[in-house]
Amino acid sequence: MNNEIKFIDDIDLRGKRVLIRVDLNVPLDEKGNITDDTRIRSVLPTINYALDENARVILASHLGRPKGKKVAGMSLAPVAKRLGRLLEKKVTLTPDCTGKETRKILHEMKPGDVVLLENLRFNPAEEKNSDGFGRKLGELADVYINDAFATAHREHASNVAVIKYVEEVGAGLLMKKELSYFTRAMEKPMRPFVAIVGGKKVSDKVGLLSSLCEKVDKLIIGGSMALTFFKALGYEVGKSLVEDDALEEAKRVVANARKRNIKLYLPVDFVVADRFNPSAETKVVTYQEIPPTWMALDVGPATVTLFNEAIQNAKTIIWNGPMGVFEMDAFSRGTFAMVSNVANSYALTIVGGGDTDVAVHRAGEFAKMSYISTGGGAFLQLLQHNDLPGIAALRTKKKRRPGTPRSRKGR
Repeated sequence: MNNEIKFIDDIDLRGKRVLIRVDLNVPLDEKGNITDDTRIRSVLPTINYALDENARVILASHLGRPKGKKVAGMSLAPVAKRLGRLLEKKVTLTPDCTGKETRKILHEMKPGDVVLLENLRFNPAEEKNSDGFGRKLGELADVYINDAFATAHREHASNVAVIKYVEEVGAGLLMKKELSYFTRAMEKPMRPFVAIVGGKKVSDKVGLLSSLCEKVDKLIIGGSMALTFFKALGYEVGKSLVEDDALEEAKRVVANARKRNIKLYLPVDFVVADRFNPSAETKVVTYQEIPPTWMALDVGPATVTLFNEAIQNAKTIIWNGPMGVFEMDAFSRGTFAMVSNVANSYALTIVGGGDTDVAVHRAGEFAKMSYISTGGGAFLQLLQHNDLPGIAALRTKKKRRPGTPRSRKGR
């Protein structure tokens, strides 16, 4: 799917201003300290490649959801500081994205310098995919590189509108890795190919489930969404979280799996509780025996054994969504057991970001996974549609006609 996309190592960067869209949306504590710098570290190869080419590196990212307003607690200042430590060089943070002072800072850049633009989402034009804002960003650089896979499913100015206003565009090394693993898993999978899908809502993933039914050999469904399937099949699920509006969709997924001879696995037992609370009374019951006033909050031990047996002969495994409310210790065992089983399988294992990523890291098994995607929503959308707006924009970039003038404003 990426044969028409240029990557950073295909482009001459020497001495050029290179605008790199990265995802530095890291978690911060109440004091503004970074609690996990994984996203910063994941883009270091791309940044270092540009620096090795003696480029002038301009980084652009968002942080949080400031809703188009300047919010002090969502400044990228802590990120600039951490990034400077990791790169072992000064990283200058601009006061805004495209203002007069920012353009002055960029104009004075020397080869090997690194500048980080302040939070893109401080400007409401970013999330509106404003053509004008895209133009202002594009006029800052000679080359544009998108290395923010986690935001590639968003049609925003910094990954779509900007494309028209930069002479040469491409994708970074992190994006290259994401697309490479996607191709290996979805376009040329080694079989048996197993998909594990968990989480809360069927409605959020019905498109994914339908798409997977066309590609996988086995489909494992866990998490709260499994309860919607059981209710759709006529079973009592007590007070468990269920999407009544998605019952027909669940039935269609089951029918589609049967039609295509996909082996569909649902939990055979659950850890149930009398209330949604870490100190609730719990017990393990089969899927036929969920009490009317209780709720299922994790898969049970028999299900863990069943799911483990199902992946034993797998050659490719993709996984998105936890098996239960793993944030609470009493309901974490199903998810953590699945982490261990997937990590110790002999398959190519790809984990789809989000809560699943968190669970894998908490279990300490991340080093055993073949690849952990940096984007939850982007990963899901790519699985469903085989494309993302940020990637499609790179692919459809039209070459500028010879002699077409180009603005150098702000250089």
